[in-house]
Order: sequence, then C-alpha cells, then structure tokens
Amino acid sequence: MMNRIRQSLASKLSLSILLLTAPVFVVSLGILFTQTRAILRKEAQQRATSVLHTTMERLHRHLSTVETATEVNAWLVTEHMQPDSLLAFTRLITLLNSNVDGCSITTEPDFFPQLGRYFSAYSVRQGDSISTVREKPYEYYDKVWYKTPRTLGHACWVEPFDDYNEGTLSASDYIASYCRPLFLPDSQFVGVISTDVSLRRLTATINNEQPYPHSYFIMIGEEGNYFVHPDSTQLFRNSIFDNTDPSRQADLIALGHEMSAGREGSIRVNIHGEKCLVCYQPVRGTSWSLALVCPDSDILQAYHSLTGILLPLVVIGLIVIFLLCRKGVAMAVSPISRLLSLSQRIAEGKYDLQIPRSRRRDAVGRLQNSFAVMQESINRHVSQIHQANEEAERRNEQLAEATYMAEEAARQKTLFIQNMTHQIRTPLNIIVGFAQVLRDSFGSAAHAGEQLPDEEVRAITDMMRRNAVSLHRMVLMLYDSSDTGIAQELASSRDDVVVCNQLARECIEETRKRFPALPVVFSTSVPDSLTIRTHRVYLMRTILELLYNAFKYSDKQHISLSVMEGEGGEVHFIVQDTGPGMDADYLNLMFKPFTKINDLSEGLGLGLPLCRRHALNLGGDIILDPDYHAGCRFIVSLPL
Repeated sequence: MMNRIRQSLASKLSLSILLLTAPVFVVSLGILFTQTRAILRKEAQQRATSVLHTTMERLHRHLSTVETATEVNAWLVTEHMQPDSLLAFTRLITLLNSNVDGCSITTEPDFFPQLGRYFSAYSVRQGDSISTVREKPYEYYDKVWYKTPRTLGHACWVEPFDDYNEGTLSASDYIASYCRPLFLPDSQFVGVISTDVSLRRLTATINNEQPYPHSYFIMIGEEGNYFVHPDSTQLFRNSIFDNTDPSRQADLIALGHEMSAGREGSIRVNIHGEKCLVCYQPVRGTSWSLALVCPDSDILQAYHSLTGILLPLVVIGLIVIFLLCRKGVAMAVSPISRLLSLSQRIAEGKYDLQIPRSRRRDAVGRLQNSFAVMQESINRHVSQIHQANEEAERRNEQLAEATYMAEEAARQKTLFIQNMTHQIRTPLNIIVGFAQVLRDSFGSAAHAGEQLPDEEVRAITDMMRRNAVSLHRMVLMLYDSSDTGIAQELASSRDDVVVCNQLARECIEETRKRFPALPVVFSTSVPDSLTIRTHRVYLMRTILELLYNAFKYSDKQHISLSVMEGEGGEVHFIVQDTGPGMDADYLNLMFKPFTKINDLSEGLGLGLPLCRRHALNLGGDIILDPDYHAGCRFIVSLPL
C-alpha cells in the first residue's frame, strides 16, 4: 500500500514538473532555433567578408603587377623617344608580364613630324604570340585612355572599354587600362603609355573563389555601370540604378550609392525577389567597387533543414523529460516511506531502534538526520564562531592593506600631478615666453627698427614648435593611458596592410623632422615587399617613442633602426643606441606606468608602458635585449 502511495505521489509530482518544464523546454528550443538563424547570418557575413578581402588582395596583386610593369619602364620610354624604341618597349612590356594583354605608347600630335600627325605604337597578346605594330592614323586624342591621364596629369586606371577601332590592331574583348602620362625632363607632356588587362582575365581572377554555390561577384564603376556580373547581358549596357523602383528597391539603390561613393561595408538587399547578403569594398587605386552577393537560400540552407526535425525533437524531448522526472521523483520520495515505517516502530515502544544517518542534503535527508545532529549542531556553532573570528581578522588585514593601497594611490596621484604640472609647464613657459618676445619684436620694436634677425626668429619658432610637439606628445600619452584611450585602442581595427621597410623609413623621417641633427641609421634584411597586417598608427607610435628615448638617453651619435625577420615567423623592428644603457634597478619597473628613472628625469613615465601595451594589443611584444651592453636595444616583435 505504501508503495502504491509512493508511486502515485511520484506520478503526480512528475506530471506537475512536466507541466512546468514543458513551456520552458519549448521556448528554449524556439530561442535556440531563432539564435541559430542569427548565428548562421553572422557566420555568413564573416565568411563572405573574408572571401571578399582575399579576392580583393588577389585582384590588387594582379593590378599592382600591371602598374609596376608600367612605372618601371615609363622613365626609360621618356629617355628613348624614338619610333623604333617605342615599338620595342610596348612589345617588351607585353612579353615580360603575363598579366598584361596589351601595351600602347601614344604621342602628342606631330611629335614625330616626319611620320605625320599621329603616332601610336601598340603590342597585343593574341594567344601565345604577340603582335606589334604602328597603328594606323585615327583620332585617339579623345579616347578615355589618352584624355584622362592627360587631364589629371598623373597615372590612373580607366574604366573598362571596348578597344575595337576599325582598321586597327585591337584586343579581342573589353579591356581595362592603366594609363600614365609621359613627361620630358623639362615637364613637357609628350604622350601616354597605356597598359591593358582584359576584362575576361580580371573576371577569372575575381571568380576564383566563392563561399556558397550560388554566390557571385559584381563590380561596378563610378557611374554604377556593371563591369563584372554573372549575367553578361548586364555588362556595360546597364547600371545598378537601371530599372530600379525607388519605392520598392530602396536597398538596392542604397547599395549602388554606397559602392559608387567608394565605401566599404555590408547590406541586406532584395535582388530579383530574393534576399541576399552583399559585402562590398572599393578597389584600391581605381574608381571601381567590388561586391560579393550571397543569397539567403544558400546561407540558410542548413537552417531550413532543421525545421523538419524540430517537431519530432519536441515530442521526444517531452517524453524523455517525463520519464526522467518520474524516475527522479520516485527516488526522491522513497526515504519518506522508510522514515514512516521506522517512526511507527518507535511509536510501538521500540525505543532502542536508531534512525540511521542519511547522506542526502535535501529536506528529507535533513528530517532524517535532525535528531542525530543536535549535538553536532553545537560544535558547528562553535566552529562558526571561530570561523567568524578568523573572517573578521582576515577582513581587518584586507582593510589595512586597502588603506595602505589607498594612501599609496593618493601619494602616487600627488606625485603624478606634480610631475605632469612641471612637465607641461616647462614647454608652456617656453612657448609663452618666446611668443612675448616675438610680439615685442614685431610690435614696439618694429617701429623702432629693432626687429629680431631672421635666423633668431626661425630659432625661436623652431623652439616653440618643438615644445608644442612635446606638449602634444604628452597629451596624447595621457589620452592613450585613459580609459577612453584604452577602449579606443582595443576597439580599433588591426587590418592595415603595412610595408615593413616603408614604415621604418617613415618613422625615421618623422623623427628627423623633430630632431634634424639626429643621425639615425636604417638597415633591413627583409625585402621591400614584406608586409604585415596590423594597426599602422599604434605601430608608428611605438617605434617613434623608442627612437625618441634613444635620442633623449643615449650619446645621440649611434642610433639605428633595423628590420629583420625572426626565427619564429615574426618580424622584428630593432631600435639600438649607445650610451649609459638602462639601470639594473629600473629593469623590473620600466614597463610600469608613471614610473621614471628618478624624480628629476624628463617625461611622465608613460612612454615605455604605452609602447608595451601597443605591442601586446597588436599581437606581439617588446623586449629589452639583455645581451646588448653598449647602450639599449629594444626589439618590437610582431607576427607576420
């Protein structure tokens, strides 16, 4: 009978638990199902953005090859402005560069009087062979590939065009041209060198990788005309704005304006009645914009397949929950029947019968153990008193430590404010004092004919500029060390493609602007083409601060900046100087904020700590070489 009661109670409790948990279970599955859709969309955007960046880098390398081939030969062309030489140059450029489909060198009217008004040397790749001719006369001066660089006065990419000219040697399909104006040493414009890439080749380069089966790339020009599109009938004839209803396709028009304006981003667009994710990015060095279109049907394919199994999953889940609840409740209430039986036997006079101790921690176990733990409760209370005393003592120690730390923080704050006031007041006094000198010189002294000499004025203004730069540097350090500066640094993108050697040279130039007499020697063991992906501004700040410290604390005679590749797949920027080096007592404190060698030294104690923080946030580190004893050698290590 007791077993039936227990089973009945277990069933009732199980059913009650099921009624409570079923809505939670169903809602949880619904939330999971909805979150899955959001996660798939987010992953799709990350995947599409990654593929777009990869494709853009591949396209940029393709275009950069053409630009380099043109720029390398342009100065040779201007030095050999002879008809035969121009024909040879066009052939050489086309022959030596597999990405080039054609090259032309076109001169101004009557540049070669003996050959008439027109002269155009042209080489075009036709299969495995290259044809080189002097083109027949035609009005090429109004062609976009000639007129645009002539008007701008610098090299540029022009939008793809049909190169066909009746009676002339022409490319077999649409081409995009990198056009560079040619100037003689006396700056006289003499013509244009134009290097061609077939649109078919560019399209093949772009379509090399796709994240989804039905995703595709589109590329438009400055006016929105299609240059790359899976529907070849759209090319050059239509733009992204054609046949678009502003009231129903505002998203597509917004996409067109974003791409035409050269912006980068992603947007959800309805294209031909289907929702699509579009990630877009401008093509560097051109007026073109490339976009990757990913249909929702591809992105959410796995999501839609889940809908077929959701209902069976809910039913099976509810059944499993009920069975588990029933079994768990039955196990939970079983001690009650045993406790009732033992209590009845004690009530019958069997006082020597002991209720066994239970290991359970729930209410049933506590009820069973209540009599057995009475004496133990006293000991527990005594133990709690001791524990409370120990806790009070520990809290007193913590309070004393916190008081000491607060006093130390107040002292550090006072010292920092005094130091900052002194460091800022010195250049301010210099700027204000020299400003007063200049005002007096050009004021009352100007009427008396006692103006300062130009050299002295330049020296004063240089001193004011240097101190203004020093103020700006200290304010920038304070901002970077603030919560806002730290948050801004953590949120900043680290996707800048930086040429290592070029960045090092720029740092040296910036340092020389501030210290013209500073002899900085640059050396490198890496090629000029080596690049890393990082944050350009914070990396430059780190290297410039190390160069500044080298000037400030060394003998100012032997300062060098080196770039070399490390053994673990990283690049090293090494700043080295000669001088007293770093005091051994300061080595453990040099990266601690607001810590200086001594209270009389210049600075706020933020330079090296900020350098270390910038390097760590960029995925690298900065160390002081312990094996170098002629001065200081700091190594900024960043991953390739």
